[in-house]
Amino acid sequence: MDALERTAEVIERSPLVALACHVTPDGDALGSMLAMHLLCRSQDKDSVASWPEPFVVAPHYTYLPGLDLVTKPADFPQAPPVMVTFDCGSLDRLNELAEPAREAGELIVVDHHVTNESYGTVNLLDADAAASAVMVYRLARRLGWPLTRDVAICLYTGIVTDTGRFQYSNTSPEVLEMATELSRFDLPIADMSRQLFEEHRFSYLQLVATALQRAELDQQRRFVATWITANDLERFGVEMDEAEGLIDLVRRTAEADVSCVLKESSEGTKVSLRSVTDFDVSAIAMKFGGGGHRAAAGFSDARPISQVLADIKAQIPVR
Repeated sequence: MDALERTAEVIERSPLVALACHVTPDGDALGSMLAMHLLCRSQDKDSVASWPEPFVVAPHYTYLPGLDLVTKPADFPQAPPVMVTFDCGSLDRLNELAEPAREAGELIVVDHHVTNESYGTVNLLDADAAASAVMVYRLARRLGWPLTRDVAICLYTGIVTDTGRFQYSNTSPEVLEMATELSRFDLPIADMSRQLFEEHRFSYLQLVATALQRAELDQQRRFVATWITANDLERFGVEMDEAEGLIDLVRRTAEADVSCVLKESSEGTKVSLRSVTDFDVSAIAMKFGGGGHRAAAGFSDARPISQVLADIKAQIPVR
């Protein structure tokens, strides 16, 4: 029995399905989890959905249906009969929800990251899928559960964010056909796109100006990097999750194949890496305990920005 069949079987027979995604969830993690939550509710299947503290979402995602139906991590079942994780490459990224995952009767891992650690009793993985939302779409079809407009909004959010508005190399015929089907639910695509990609507070634009001004280009390595500090965030009154899209500006540098944004947090340094060639940034991320895809990856490091940046640069050969 393949993983898709096994996943459907386990979900169908369970009286309760507990759903979770990784800490500081992005559009694909939230969209995938909420889509499944709404699908379960539409079929009178009991479900709960959550993610680790801080239990907030970035402003880009506040329109997502189902956010009013989520459960605080403190109220998440401690030993669910079935737990499903979405877009989460390892137990470490579940933080306090890792213990319920360990205690679950069945743990289903739904993901598309090549670096996923296959930590479930059932691992529904496809590194060629454009987003975890694609996996949820396939699962819904296998279960025979019809989509609704709210589910379509969540799934569309997952694929449009992880394909970079259908501009990245993972934009496949399958994902375009899926987008076409979802769009037939009369989605507010223009409004969603503006909130996801184009709408920012003026204070965030000031932060971006500071970050871009300090950007460094290593022409020999074709590598560009910039960083934001805790003082930057405090000075401009910007939250960490608001700066999620900064890497997409930095990766536009014509003279660079690899781009990097480092963000100082209370836990250390959070790193986003991107590649626009065949250079595999997930290999770098894995060296530092992170993961991701060839073209997009990340990790966290307890050390200061300067040390982390120096070590990243050392992993990129001179061209």
